[in-house]
Amino acid sequence: MMKFVILAAAVCAVAFGAPRASHLAAPEASVPSDHNTTVVPILEDKRTNDNNGTFTVNVKTGNGITMSESGSPSGTNGSVVQTGEFSYTAPDGTPVTVKFVADENGFQPQSNMIPVAPAFPHPIAQFVLDQIAFAAKEDAARSLAFAEAVFENPASLS
Repeated sequence: MMKFVILAAAVCAVAFGAPRASHLAAPEASVPSDHNTTVVPILEDKRTNDNNGTFTVNVKTGNGITMSESGSPSGTNGSVVQTGEFSYTAPDGTPVTVKFVADENGFQPQSNMIPVAPAFPHPIAQFVLDQIAFAAKEDAARSLAFAEAVFENPASLS
């Protein structure tokens, strides 16, 4: 009888100590009550797929995000080449549009929002030029010291 009581107590302790299955609750129930969420409607979602790798996707949302993409197996060895564009408004109010191609050369975006390196040759800061000259002097001195050491003792090379 004592074994039964101990076993029952252990089962109850495990049952009460087990984690709650809160992940099974509806998503709305897991959002804190002080959290404001905005639902953005999908105004358009059109998709086509002809089952040979050719597809199109067009999406527009209620907050101004748009995305249009198409692809076909026209790349090297039948790889799918994709082209498209997406646009949205940045938090500062700037409209952003990105056009792209994705093919055997990778993802290639084009946008006035993507930073571009200055054209070369561009001005090089003086402190950079000074550092390059200093490094060149050190390399020359090291080479001269090595040559002198070899000249004085050629057997040191073997």
